[in-house]
Amino acid sequence: MPRRRLLHIRCLSISLVAFWTISALAADFPQDFDAFQARLSPAISARLNVTPKHYRQIEPSLFHLCLDHADQLAALSDDARLDALVKLAEFIDRKRAATGDAVVIGADRTMIGLLDPARGLEPKEITAIAAGYDAQPTVFKQDTAAESIRQVADDFLTAVGKAAADGTPTTVVVLGHGSPEEIQSYSIPFSRLADTLLDGTVNATTPVNLSHLVLICDDCYSADFLINLGSRIESRCRDRSLAIESLPMMIAGTNRDRVGHADFGEKFVPHFWKDVIELFYVRQPRPNAVTLRDFFEKVDNMMYGYGRAPIVQGTQVTGYRLVDPTLCQDPVIFVPLSDADLAELRTILGLPADAPLPRFLDIG
Repeated sequence: MPRRRLLHIRCLSISLVAFWTISALAADFPQDFDAFQARLSPAISARLNVTPKHYRQIEPSLFHLCLDHADQLAALSDDARLDALVKLAEFIDRKRAATGDAVVIGADRTMIGLLDPARGLEPKEITAIAAGYDAQPTVFKQDTAAESIRQVADDFLTAVGKAAADGTPTTVVVLGHGSPEEIQSYSIPFSRLADTLLDGTVNATTPVNLSHLVLICDDCYSADFLINLGSRIESRCRDRSLAIESLPMMIAGTNRDRVGHADFGEKFVPHFWKDVIELFYVRQPRPNAVTLRDFFEKVDNMMYGYGRAPIVQGTQVTGYRLVDPTLCQDPVIFVPLSDADLAELRTILGLPADAPLPRFLDIG
């Protein structure tokens, strides 16, 4: 056999060994949340100066971040891996602290709503809470057969595109049916929404900055949809050679691979938005504004009760037991990452300085 062919086979064998080694390492890292909780969480939480409730709120975010880099983490020694996991948890916490005061509903912000056409949702689901905080609402919903689904979708996207382009602080709220690929109620793919957000902001000399926008989706698979949306915005910017200063903040009423639930009666009221209304409109006194921290602490805590029952000892809730996992929605918030944030993440993970990373992060 010629020497060149022997060298080729040897190199191929080495490559295959390396591939299978990396694959085995990745497989050794917990691939499901229950295993992560059992094998790694006790040691991580012991190193963090946080309450069990607080760790519970960031634990799924930490798991998904680690899962994205399972091969890198699995290749570390046990001590180095634990150090990295603790640093990642602390990084998530720092982003929660840095973004918590961002106003989601308040004066000097506009609100754009898109309501499912056939389920009894009324514009006041948006307009009432907006009025309570002196926000300016515009709500889109197909009310009559004379108004087509397509026309309502076009009008909604026009309003969103204008808000993206002119820099107006705006919170967009979508209530209805969804899938990982689209806002199903109005057949709006994530790719079309991404293009809408970018089209008015494209300027070859100015980085794309969508930091004035908050997107809230309360429908099935909304975390998957928003991940697809954020990734699409990034890929479209690469295609157009556009720098990114900031993606929008994004709030999903359901976590990855989760359907949304609602109360059915005279009206169709999604659980996530129902809790937002209860906490920040019905209950008195109202805060001066509804912030991102209100969502990742108060709303998250209220939503945790769906599918779970509290364990009470004396007068204290000491934990929860799972009753019906199909009812768990566990909403999630994504915040934009800066260049400095990305550099810090690469350092923690031991990645090269130019390693690609998403410019948004799940913070719980």
